[in-house]
Amino acid sequence: MPNIKSASKRVLIAEENRLKNRAVKSEMKTMVKKFDAAVAEGNTESAEKAYKVAVKTVDQAAAKGVIHKNNAANKKSALAKKLSGMNA
Repeated sequence: MPNIKSASKRVLIAEENRLKNRAVKSEMKTMVKKFDAAVAEGNTESAEKAYKVAVKTVDQAAAKGVIHKNNAANKKSALAKKLSGMNA
C-alpha cells in the first residue's frame, strides 16, 4: 500500500487503465476470432466484412497503445494472408 497520496491516486488510475485496456484487447480478440470463423466457414463475403472490422479494431488498439504498432502490423498481415489464401 502506498504511503504517499499521489502514489495512492496513481494506483487507482492504473487500475482504471488496466480495465480499459483489457476491454479493448478483448474486443480485438473477439473480432479476430469472428474473422477466423468466417474464413473457416468459407463464406468470402462475410470474411471480407469481418476482415475490415478486425483490421479496424487492431488499428484502434494500436492507436490507444494497448498493443505495439509492430504487433498490430503483424496481426493485420496474418489476417490479410488468411483472406488472400481463402480466395486463391
